[in-house]
Amino acid sequence: MKKSNFFDSLVVKLVIGIVAGILVGSLANEGLIVVIHTIKAIFGDLIGYIVPLIILGFVTPAIVSLKENAGRILSVTLLICYLSSVGAALFSWLAGRAIIPHLNIASTTGVGNEIPESLFKLSISPIMPVMTALVTSILIGLAVLWTKSETWEKLLMEFNNIVLEIVNKVIIKILPFYIATTFAELSYEGVVLYELPVFLKVIVIVIIGHYIWLALLYSIGGAMSKTNPREVLKHYGPAYVTALGTMSSAATLPVSLRCASKAKTLDPTVRDFVIPLGSNTHLCGSVLTEVFFVMTVSQILTGSIPPTSNMLIFIFLLGVFAIAAPGVPGGTVMASLGLITSIIGFDDTGVALMLSIFALQDSFGTACNITGDGAIALMVTGLFKKVPDRDGNPVYVPEEE
Repeated sequence: MKKSNFFDSLVVKLVIGIVAGILVGSLANEGLIVVIHTIKAIFGDLIGYIVPLIILGFVTPAIVSLKENAGRILSVTLLICYLSSVGAALFSWLAGRAIIPHLNIASTTGVGNEIPESLFKLSISPIMPVMTALVTSILIGLAVLWTKSETWEKLLMEFNNIVLEIVNKVIIKILPFYIATTFAELSYEGVVLYELPVFLKVIVIVIIGHYIWLALLYSIGGAMSKTNPREVLKHYGPAYVTALGTMSSAATLPVSLRCASKAKTLDPTVRDFVIPLGSNTHLCGSVLTEVFFVMTVSQILTGSIPPTSNMLIFIFLLGVFAIAAPGVPGGTVMASLGLITSIIGFDDTGVALMLSIFALQDSFGTACNITGDGAIALMVTGLFKKVPDRDGNPVYVPEEE
C-alpha cells in the first residue's frame, strides 16, 4: 500500500518522466524522435486548449464566492494578500537579475541535434484567447453578484467542479508523458547535460527566498499587531510539513486552522476568516518561485532574461491570475500559462520546462503560501479592533477609530 501511494505522487511521476525522457532521448534515433515530437505537439495543444477553461472555471466562481464575505476586512485582507504576492514576485525578480547572470547558464541555441518535423500536425485551438477568458471571467462574476442570480451561482460552482475534473483526469494524467517527451527532445538536442545542474541550483535558491519572504511577512505582522510574531510562527510546523506532503492549500487548511488557533495573539474571528480566505488568495511562495523560474528558463532558451517591461506586466498580472490556482496541482503556473506564452513568449519547450521545474518544488511553494497566511492574519488583527455595537454584539473597526 505504501509503495502504491508513493508512486501515485505527481512529483514521483514527473521525476520518472524526466529520467525516462532523458534516457530515451539519449538513445533515440531520428525516426523515434519524430514520433516523440509529434506526441509532444498534440499534448501541448491539448494543454493550451484547456488553459482558458481553467481561467473561466476558477476565476469566475472565486469572484462569486466573495459575496458572503463582504466588508472592510475582506477588502483589506485581499489587498494585503495581493501586495504580498506581488511583493514576493518583485523580490524574486530583483534577486533573479542579480543572481541568474552568475549561474553560468549558457543559451541552448545551436546545441546538439535538431528536432525533425512532426509526422503530422493536429491543431487544437483554444476556445478563446487567454486575456479574453480573464475579462470574460471578471465580467460574468461581477454580473452574477450584481443580479444575485442563484441559478448562475450554482452553475458556476458546478462548472468549477467540471473544470477541476478535466484538470485532474486529463492534464495531470498526461503531464508526466508530456514532460517525458520534452526531456527526450532536450536530451536528443544535448540540452539536459548542460542545464540539469542549473535546475537543482535554482530550486535551492527559491526555497531560501521563501524563508526570507516569510521572515519579512512575520516581521511586518508583528509590527502591525504590536506582538511577537514568533507566537504565531512557532505553531505552524505541522501545517508546513502537511503542505510539503499534500502540495495542496485546500488539503492543508484544517491543519492550518488548528495551528493558528494555538496562537494567543490572533483574534479568533479574524483568524477563522483570514486563514481560509488566504489559502485561496495568498500565493506568495508560488509566485516568487514562478518569477525566478521564468527568468531562468528564458536564460536557458534565449540566452537572456525577459525585458523589464515584460517582467513587470507579468508580475502584476500574475498576482491576479494566482487566485485561479488553488485546487489545481502546480496551480499557479497552470493558471498563468497564458501569461507565460503571451507576455514572456515561451514556446512549447519553455512551457514544458516551467511545468517540470515548478512541479519539482511545488510542495515548498505551497508550504510557504500556507505559513504566510498566519502573518496575514496577524496583520489584519493589528489593523482592526473589536468593539461592541449598540446591542452589545462585537464588531470590528479600523484601529484608529
